[in-house]
Amino acid sequence: MPNWMQNSDFLRELVITIAREGLEDKYSLQLNPEWRILKNRPFLGSICQQNIRSKQRPRIQELGNLYTADTPRPEEGPEKPHLNIWLEAPDLLLAEINLPKLDGAQGLSLEVGENHLVMGGSQQLYHLDAYIPLRINADESRAAFHRKRRQLMVAMPLLSAPS
Repeated sequence: MPNWMQNSDFLRELVITIAREGLEDKYSLQLNPEWRILKNRPFLGSICQQNIRSKQRPRIQELGNLYTADTPRPEEGPEKPHLNIWLEAPDLLLAEINLPKLDGAQGLSLEVGENHLVMGGSQQLYHLDAYIPLRINADESRAAFHRKRRQLMVAMPLLSAPS
């Protein structure tokens, strides 16, 4: 700790409390709120490597008119899932499709076109037809199903970065 922080009881207690609460949240722990600063040892136990993202993420960029094509369907037909889509990097578009009724990707079909995303399945539970106003590299696009969150994650590289 810097000297100016060691001389201020308030700042020292604030930093330690924030660090303790952060560890409790990250590792789902309940730590004893009483603490001591060790005189001759910097730590007890072993230190695990932590990864800190140092590359600044891009600011939110407006994509223009992003809409999901609405086609009239009978009420007993497939449901339109919730779609979250964002620009992760200047040349990478990510999408999350919430599929709470599915346990896995078995039977799902996904088609990625240059500016279209179509998802359906043999079970007829969901159908999504989304227009994307960007040029997608369909050949390099990848998808994975996250079982715990019941989401289909789609990574779509762009053919040209938006201006």
